[in-house]
Amino acid sequence: MTGRRPANRGPGAASQNRLALVAAATEVFAEQGIDAPLNAVAKRAGVGQGVLYRHFPDRISLALAAFDTNVAEIEALAARPGCDVDELFAALTRQMIDSVAFVDIVTGADRDPRLEAIRDRVRTALVGVVDQARRAGVLRPAVTADDVMLAVGMIASLLAKVPESERLDTASAAWSLLDRALRP
Repeated sequence: MTGRRPANRGPGAASQNRLALVAAATEVFAEQGIDAPLNAVAKRAGVGQGVLYRHFPDRISLALAAFDTNVAEIEALAARPGCDVDELFAALTRQMIDSVAFVDIVTGADRDPRLEAIRDRVRTALVGVVDQARRAGVLRPAVTADDVMLAVGMIASLLAKVPESERLDTASAAWSLLDRALRP
């Protein structure tokens, strides 16, 4: 064996290991998508795979920890008085560009109840802002939070196929096209 194994830092390092794993997962999933090899996460965190699985028994548990900040950001923005739909779309777009994997989780078809709970949190955050935008005439009267979730999913699927350097321009073009359907 030519590679060196990370030194076992003992149980006192558990909280540090967890933080390192979450940070590494956020980066690896952003770079390689949600199906990235978990050994890449462990390696980037500087721990062995056994440590990863002690903290996160499966990929979904790790992804939920890695992307909780994203969900909390959307919730906080949507709850802020005066938040408008354009601010929310901008935040979602930034998150799509930074990590297609996060949006893939939020808009994906996986029916794991843990993922559905995350989707529900995001959808709930969108409802008030979308309703307000409809009442203000910024969005068409029939547009719902589910429509916005679908639009975000469509854009995220597209962004997953383009190099990171092209994601902003691609997202802008996609929103421009979708705006014709969502706005009066």
